[in-house]
Amino acid sequence: SGGKDGGFVAHQLKYKYGMNPLAVTWSPLNATGIGRQNLDAFIASGFDHILGTPNRKVTRQITNLAFKHVGDPFQPFIYGQTNFPLHMAVKYKVPLIMYGENGEVEYGGDMENAFRPDRTVKNHDKHYFSGLPPEFWLEHGLSDADLKSFMAPRHEEITKNKTKIHFFGYYKFWDPQENFYYCTKNTGFTANPERTEGTYSKYASLDDRCDGFHYYLSFIKFGIGRATSDTAHEIRDGKITREEGMALVKKYDGEFPHKYFHDFLEYC
Repeated sequence: SGGKDGGFVAHQLKYKYGMNPLAVTWSPLNATGIGRQNLDAFIASGFDHILGTPNRKVTRQITNLAFKHVGDPFQPFIYGQTNFPLHMAVKYKVPLIMYGENGEVEYGGDMENAFRPDRTVKNHDKHYFSGLPPEFWLEHGLSDADLKSFMAPRHEEITKNKTKIHFFGYYKFWDPQENFYYCTKNTGFTANPERTEGTYSKYASLDDRCDGFHYYLSFIKFGIGRATSDTAHEIRDGKITREEGMALVKKYDGEFPHKYFHDFLEYC
């Protein structure tokens, strides 16, 4: 996205480890100005880059359906974020996909892959799609052609390419705040002038106008919002104390994302 985490991984791979990464971005649902600014700055710091932009009409349809059926309007973005890199890996015969952190490990979830550097493609539907792969929406008025951009390549193509998916956070201690500091120095990353609604930081969840509702609905469904995720990590990282974290959660978790509320309604 041009954010702090992907930028950190790509810059480390290229400039520290001498690799030649092809940066791949799946377009935000409803991009913010600062998100695009950060992506442009990242590309300008020295990377080949591909932006995947799906049919906007179809994306909005899936966003609406996912909001109603799953309580998460972010689902179409997650499909693309997960599957588009696979398409590019197969197309350009790149055998290694490197993601940042394993979210299941860093923020709580299924620990099946907690002690290994990679994950298998079969984990997609379970870990990333809430059990509802893109094909699910065929039952709700969308066609194969509509959903093609959101689907993974055929398993035979992935196997033939010997595609491996690894997490950089397995090899290097994952610290989001340090990633932010790193990218301000190395990839031109700029934080928001104000904090992100639902939490206390200025450098997270700033790419997409729909992002705040992903976390707000998580708070409604599970009692866990963005502030809980952020404070839990920063307590483990030694950035704040548990008492400070509890105070921040009490103050910010579950805050309604007013800033882009009307944009969100128009988009859905």
